[in-house]
Order: sequence, then structure tokens, then C-alpha cells
Amino acid sequence: MTTNHDRAEIGVIGGSGLYELLPDAREVAVSTPYGEPSDPLVLADVDGRRVAFLPRHGRDHRHPPHRINYRANLWALRSIGVRQVLAPCAVGSLRNDLRPGTFVLPDQLVDRTDGRVGTFFDVGAVHVPFADPYCPAGRTALRATCGDLGLAVVDGGTMVVVQGPRFSTRAESQWYGRQGWSMINMTGQPEATLARELALCYTPIALVTDLDAGIDARSAVSQDHVFAVFASNVKVLRTLLVAAVPALPARRRCPCIHAHDGITLPFALPE
Repeated sequence: MTTNHDRAEIGVIGGSGLYELLPDAREVAVSTPYGEPSDPLVLADVDGRRVAFLPRHGRDHRHPPHRINYRANLWALRSIGVRQVLAPCAVGSLRNDLRPGTFVLPDQLVDRTDGRVGTFFDVGAVHVPFADPYCPAGRTALRATCGDLGLAVVDGGTMVVVQGPRFSTRAESQWYGRQGWSMINMTGQPEATLARELALCYTPIALVTDLDAGIDARSAVSQDHVFAVFASNVKVLRTLLVAAVPALPARRRCPCIHAHDGITLPFALPE
């Protein structure tokens, strides 16, 4: 059971490098009806806002993308008061103009995962709207923060989420690109869907780490390269997220809060 001291209003789902330098960070263990989250939550104050950080893969990267307990992660965040989630992630580029080191604010999503548990609602007729998967207020805050920091960001793009843990074949990569999709990732689903089912504001910020296999004859993704590019940009990403936290609205007025309008939920959500 959490106390008021264990509450937070904003969640950041990302690696441990995003919070390890915050001086007052403290761990909070949270259990959920869906099992344990990827790691204990780490709470810290960022410019007067209480933030819960959660490494989606675990701080030692022990959870591969298809084995992450996405339901426990999102439920744990909501149960301590989180209503807005920032979700930094690594992506491969499906376009020649999106080079490694580029930051992107996706605005659309295509789900190509298979076999992941993608809903909290196993009984009843519960169909949440998902036409626009990401929070418009969160995207506005991140876009404005990038401008304030002088950080170039590509505004918009479709992220296709694949099952993993393998990377794509050249034929798959070329097919994804022909659909007009911009970037490829392994963790964005069902994370975004589950956030919407909990009426959370969910906003990804994508860092391009590589050119996917089908971009040209030379490109072939490797884990070492992906990890190296992400690590080299973690300081910039940390600066961006810390600056974006106070830019998020203190009171939500976005469509995300209406996700349950007209729906009878089969169980009570944590407050």
C-alpha cells in the first residue's frame, strides 16, 4: 500500500540513465493484480512536479520487448496517481531523411506485434477510442520544449511496432517503408493501448538509433550499434524530459480523459 509520499502525477517510462542523477530519487515497490512491474518505481521531484520513473526493460535490461509486463507497468503508474506518461523509446528509421540521432514525435501507430496481452478488459463490451493514439497536449508540451532547448525534432510520423526480439529482414523493412511508415520499434505496443484503457495521457518521444535493414544495401541493424547511439544521446534525452515535465498541463483537458465516456467498466480503476 502506498502513502501520500509515494504518489506521483507524471510517469516516465524509460531507462535508468534518465533519473540516476536526480538527488532525491527514492524507490517504491508497487504490486499490481497483473504481477510485478519491470522494476520498482523511482520517485523524484522535477521542478515542483512529482515524477515516477520506470525502466520498461528493468534497470539491467533483463526483460526483452515481448516479455515486458506492460499491464503491470501501466497499472502501477496509475495506482500511485500518475495520469500523464512520457515514453522515450529507441526506433529504427524507415526513411532516408530520418538519420541516427534524430528525435521524432510520432503521431500515429501501427501494431504488428503478436501474442502480447494487449488489454485490461477480458470481459464485457469495452471498446476505447484509439484513432489518435497519443496525447495531443503531451505532444504540444514536448514540441514546445524542444523549441525552447533549440533541439531539432521531427513533428509527426507513423511508428510500426513489431514483435521482436529479432530485427526485420530487408524485405519486411522495405514493405513497412512502402506503407508510408516512418520508424520501427518493439515496445510501443501494447504500452500505448493500455495507457488509453486507463485514461492516461501517453506521449512517446522517439530517438532514431539506426537505419533499418531495407533502407539501402549497406544498412543492417546491430544491437551494439543501437545501444551505443542511444547511450550517446541519453544526456540530451534527460535534459529534454526534465524540461518537458513542468511544461505538461497541471490540469488535463485533452481527449484522453474522455476515454471511458459512455462505457461501463467491468472493474474499478485505481485512484
